[in-house]
Amino acid sequence: MARKTKLIIEDNYNDCWIYILLLTTLTILLESIKTYEFNIMGVGVSYATLGIPFTYFIVNYIYKKYDYKKAIAAISISGVITICFMAMMSFALGKNLILSNLTGEFCGYIVSQFVNLTIYAFILNNTRGLYPLILVNYIFSVTAFCMLYTLIYLSKVIYESYWISYFLTIGIDTAICIVLAYIDSKVKRGK
Repeated sequence: MARKTKLIIEDNYNDCWIYILLLTTLTILLESIKTYEFNIMGVGVSYATLGIPFTYFIVNYIYKKYDYKKAIAAISISGVITICFMAMMSFALGKNLILSNLTGEFCGYIVSQFVNLTIYAFILNNTRGLYPLILVNYIFSVTAFCMLYTLIYLSKVIYESYWISYFLTIGIDTAICIVLAYIDSKVKRGK
């Protein structure tokens, strides 16, 4: 009689798409709420600034759990779908599609995400992933986003309260980054 052999099937389910969907949904949400503001000391700060550090956290988590290629795919997909969302909403609302709005946010988002991912990969591959280094990376990424966004929208720099709003945004995001960097340093690498 022939012996029946059991094949052991390894479960290779790749759930990376869930995190890519989460990142894309978050970037669309941030785009949707960017015009809503709350006041601190009489200066308006956009609610969208509260979510910016979370986009870096999600990309870093994708890199840590999966790999660099999946993180790049997540950045690219979320950026392109957000641009498509902005274009569709402009069409649906009957508004003109302003190219500077697309380029400012798209360039700021994509470039700061790639800078974040590159530095993060260097930190994880060449150090022990120390909390202070991860925190500095988060803060640097948020600052890079704000600087690129500002360069595209230089006409807004003239406003009296712009710089106060700018530094408040960086301060609030830094506080959020402190918590996220701590959580990030506790996440184990790999599947």
